Amino acid sequence: MKVNERIKNMKVLVVEDHAGLSELLVEEISEAGFKTRRVGSAEEAVKLLAHWGPDLVISDLRLPGADGLALLEEVKTRHLPASFLMITAFGTVNQAVEALKAGADDFLTKPLDLDHLFHRIHRILETRRLREEVRRFQESIDEDTFEGIYGASRGMRVLFDQIKRTAAADGPVLVLGESGSGKELVARALHACSPRKDQPFLAVNCAGIPEALMESEFFGHEAGAFTGAGDARTGLFREAKGGTLFLDEIAEMPLSLQAKLLRILQDGKVRPVGAHHEEQVDVRIVAATHRDLEAAVREGDLREDLFYRLETFTLNVPPLRERGDDIDFLASRFLVMFNTRMGKSVQGFTPAAMERLRGHAYPGNVRELRNAVERAVTFCDAARIRPEHLPTRIRDGGRPEGISTSPVPLASLFSGEQLPTLAEVEQRYLRHVLEQVDGNKKKAAEILGITRNTLYRRIGET
Repeated sequence: MKVNERIKNMKVLVVEDHAGLSELLVEEISEAGFKTRRVGSAEEAVKLLAHWGPDLVISDLRLPGADGLALLEEVKTRHLPASFLMITAFGTVNQAVEALKAGADDFLTKPLDLDHLFHRIHRILETRRLREEVRRFQESIDEDTFEGIYGASRGMRVLFDQIKRTAAADGPVLVLGESGSGKELVARALHACSPRKDQPFLAVNCAGIPEALMESEFFGHEAGAFTGAGDARTGLFREAKGGTLFLDEIAEMPLSLQAKLLRILQDGKVRPVGAHHEEQVDVRIVAATHRDLEAAVREGDLREDLFYRLETFTLNVPPLRERGDDIDFLASRFLVMFNTRMGKSVQGFTPAAMERLRGHAYPGNVRELRNAVERAVTFCDAARIRPEHLPTRIRDGGRPEGISTSPVPLASLFSGEQLPTLAEVEQRYLRHVLEQVDGNKKKAAEILGITRNTLYRRIGET
C-alpha cells in the first residue's frame, strides 16, 4: 500500500500474542514505511510505551494476562499521545462500543483484510498528524496573538502595547486604518482589556444604516414617536450601557447626528426620539475610519469639534504591506484554518506562490489575504499551493480583472478652454474610474479609497 509521505516513519507498536500474525503484521507495516516494534502481552507493551513512544498501538483485545482494554486504559491514564486500534477474533458490537467509549480510535475484527487494515492505519495517523499540526500551529499563534489579533511585526507589537495602555483609560478612541486591516478587532481588543470587558460590546457600521433610521437606531424611540413606531426601541447607546460602542466609518454619519454624538461624549446623556427626558448612559465610544479625517473636516463631512473630541486617543493599524513577515505568518494560519474547515491536507505554499503573496500590495489588507488563501485551498489539487491557485491579481501582480492600470490622461481631466475647478476635476475623475470598471460602484469605491455612500454623494446620486 502506498503511504502518504507525511506519515511515513511514524512508529507503530503491534501487541499480539499469536506469533505468526504478529510477525506478518510487523513485516507488512514495516515495508509500508513505518517504524515497527512488536510484543506479545500488555505488560511488555507498557514497558515499551515508557521509552519508545509509538504513534499508534495496534493491540489484540484478548491477550495473556491483562487484555487490550486494560492496555488502552493504561495509555489513557498515563496521558500518552499514542492512537489506538483494537483488533480481535471475538468481536461483537458490545466490545466495539466498549473499546471506542474507552478511547480507542478504531476497532477491527479478525480475520484481517490487510488493505482494509492499512486504510484504517492511514486514516488514524493522518488524523493524528493534522491534530498535531493544528496544536503546534496554535502554540505558535498564541505566542504572536493579542486578544485575537495576529501579528509579530514591530508595528503590530507597538499597536498591542498602545491598546493595553489605552484600554486602561476611559475616553473616546479613534482607530485609523485601511479597509480590511482589522479596525474592529482592535476595538474588540480594547474592550477585552478594559474594566468594561464583562459589559456589552456593540459594533455598527455608520455607512450601512439609512440616514432616516439613524437617530432611532442609535438613541432609540418611544412608542408612537413617528409613523410605524408601534413599539419602543432601546437604541444602541442604551443597549451598550456600561460597555463599549464601536462606530465604524464614523465620517459617514450625518452632520446632524454628529452634533448629538458630540453632546453624548460631553455629558453622557441620551434622549430617545419622542421622549421628554434624557437618560444618563455610561458608554465608551470607539470610532473608526479608513478615510483621512482632516480632509473629511475640510470637505465638510465631519464636524471639526467632533474630530478633536474623538482623537483623544488615536490608534493606527498598520496596513498589511508594512507588516513584513506577518504575511507568511497569516497565510500559514489561514491555510490551517481552511484545511480544517474543508477537510483537506494542503501542506503549504511553493516558494513561487509565497513570493507572489509577499509581493502583493494588499489594498484589501488581511481580509484580502484571507480570501486569497481560502480560494487557493479550495482549488488546490496538489500537496502545496502553487501560483495558479492564487487569485489573478496576486498571481499576475496586477489589479483586479477589468480595471485598467494605465494612467488617467491629463487631457481628459483638463480639456476645454478654461482650467476646471477642483470639484470639476473630481467629477471627471470619478466618471473616468466608473467607466474603467463598467459602472461597478463597489470596485470604483475600492479604487478611490472611499465608501459607496460617499461615492453616491459625490456623483450626485441618491
